[in-house]
Amino acid sequence: MSVLPFNQRPKGDVLVLFDVDDTLTRPRLPASQEMLDLLQEIRKQVVIGFVGGSNLVKQIEQLSVRGHDIFQDFDYCFAENGLTAYKSGKELASQSFIGWIGEEKYKQMVKFILHYIADLDIPVKRGTFIEFRNGMINVSPIGRNASTKEREEFEKYDNEHNIRRDFVAALKEKFGDFGLTFSVGGMISFDVFPTGWDKTYALRHVEQEGFKEIHFFGDKTHKGGNDYEIYTDDRTIGHTVKGPEDTMQQLRELFLKQ
Repeated sequence: MSVLPFNQRPKGDVLVLFDVDDTLTRPRLPASQEMLDLLQEIRKQVVIGFVGGSNLVKQIEQLSVRGHDIFQDFDYCFAENGLTAYKSGKELASQSFIGWIGEEKYKQMVKFILHYIADLDIPVKRGTFIEFRNGMINVSPIGRNASTKEREEFEKYDNEHNIRRDFVAALKEKFGDFGLTFSVGGMISFDVFPTGWDKTYALRHVEQEGFKEIHFFGDKTHKGGNDYEIYTDDRTIGHTVKGPEDTMQQLRELFLKQ
């Protein structure tokens, strides 16, 4: 598909950024064709990008579907909150969580996390309880190998028993001097990253581009959610959504309604 340069689009000075899970797609599932088509319609007017906490491989699985390619469909691709970043298909500078925290502190924290999960009495445990990413670690009490049904059941259980909230509180108490932020996102996990490496990190890549407006759409915009910081940032106009269908409705109202 032929894409106009930013300065040739009717609103090329407007950037629209999206969370991925429960904003563009259902958690860990592929985007619908309706969503992908709508994004391309919006892109004829504005500049678009996604800002997800997951690594790039997972985002490709969700957004590069049915012949689509994220590097062609999005002007900006920000994986791991922007620690891995692409503009117009070209990779930008990245950062490393392990290089920042160091092996000794990392091992201390991993040991604590694994012991904590081992002692948790929850209905189901699967696998991959800690996922190491370039810019963060993702911690899941149930394990990231859980099925979609198991994820949904855990989210309901967590809402009642506050498993993730209490886990984060324990980590803050134990490692409060490590300079880390703990952010709950999705259905089954939470992210751990250096303070300041939340989704606002992605804005560093665009602050010199001269955008007059930067919109952000996300579902976890409450305090403690992994969209909160970028949603409340002075540089963005925040939009809370309840899922992909709500995202599409708001986009049509904002950018397509004549």
